[in-house]
Amino acid sequence: MKEIDALKFPDNVRYSQDHEWAREDGDIITVGISDFAQDQLGDVVFVELPETGGTLGKGQEFGTVESVKAVSELFMPLAGQVVEVNVALEDGPERVNNDPYGKGWMIKVRPDNPGDFDALMDREAYLAHVGG
Repeated sequence: MKEIDALKFPDNVRYSQDHEWAREDGDIITVGISDFAQDQLGDVVFVELPETGGTLGKGQEFGTVESVKAVSELFMPLAGQVVEVNVALEDGPERVNNDPYGKGWMIKVRPDNPGDFDALMDREAYLAHVGG
């Protein structure tokens, strides 16, 4: 595992208590797991994601990430309808490790309440949450 200061914590995303990140892209929110989370998991070998079209509540499980160490649940940082799933993760789950905020994104959501995004932790609050 890396030291906290060796991990990436972009300013343009918000974070959940469960280590998911969310980024606004117009009226769509892109969701993935943080660099901290992928580092804790180790090498990701499988990602299970939901079907598009479904609506999920805040805190509801939306999938799992399997690594060489463990299987971890993924939780919705805000409520909304899944409009896109990163199907590239099926054949390339290592993208979660290599580029968690880019090619390793997981789902895109049309939020039920766009204001919920602002309730997520900013970079400084998340760093405090993970002990950085």
